Amino acid sequence: MSFSGKTVIVTGGASGIGRACAVEFAAKSANVVIADQNEEDGEQVAADLKDAGHEALFVSCDVSERLDVHNLIASVLETYGQIDVLINNAAIIDSAPFLELSEDEFEKVLSVNLKGYFLVGQAVARQMVAQIKDGMPAGAIVNMSSVNAQFALPDHVAYTVSKGGIAQLTKAMALALAPHGIRVNAIGPGSIMTPILETVVHDEAARARILSRTPLGRIGDAAEIAAIAVFLASDAASYITGETIYADGGRLALNYTIVGDSES
Repeated sequence: MSFSGKTVIVTGGASGIGRACAVEFAAKSANVVIADQNEEDGEQVAADLKDAGHEALFVSCDVSERLDVHNLIASVLETYGQIDVLINNAAIIDSAPFLELSEDEFEKVLSVNLKGYFLVGQAVARQMVAQIKDGMPAGAIVNMSSVNAQFALPDHVAYTVSKGGIAQLTKAMALALAPHGIRVNAIGPGSIMTPILETVVHDEAARARILSRTPLGRIGDAAEIAAIAVFLASDAASYITGETIYADGGRLALNYTIVGDSES
């Protein structure tokens, strides 16, 4: 499965699942664009990929700002001339209980996690439609949702709402873009080992809680999510659109918690 000659944008590509996606697409010979607000880490990811012999570009971008999104698209087209795949992954999380969550914090999370997906998705889709009119093949968009589109978190209200919104945005985008042949799908990760989760699992009680609701008995790896992103963006998924694939170790299928030792 090769993406040679194709250009892939990964928002939130400086760390975690986004970084894993950037690495995986680069390994498949894609031109990889890392878009992130974290300039230091984003530049490092691009440098690491280049050192490994891959084609990569970092663009500083706040996905909640239309001008930043416009500049992102312009930079990509100036460098590579086309956009074939978008991995809409940039996200932030709130950490206040519902009764204490401020309006500003709620709006901040929704602005990045939902409005940002709309802004980047729309801008990329418009470019893809223009490319199709020029005789190029249709592209693919993958939005990063979460199991929390299905499960609510009382201490992460805005995040939960945003991920539920992404699931519906994915369906709406898929229907709107299907006439052009552009496919739009989402991934709903469960507990994946990212820098954020690493700070949590050092606490044994927290780790036990996570594993108690994960039938496979382990925390997922970001590379496992990246592999799904590559599949959904590839021709192997040519008849799949409007779907969310939940990679959660069996969590959505579970209606009880598992007690006992689990491998880490």
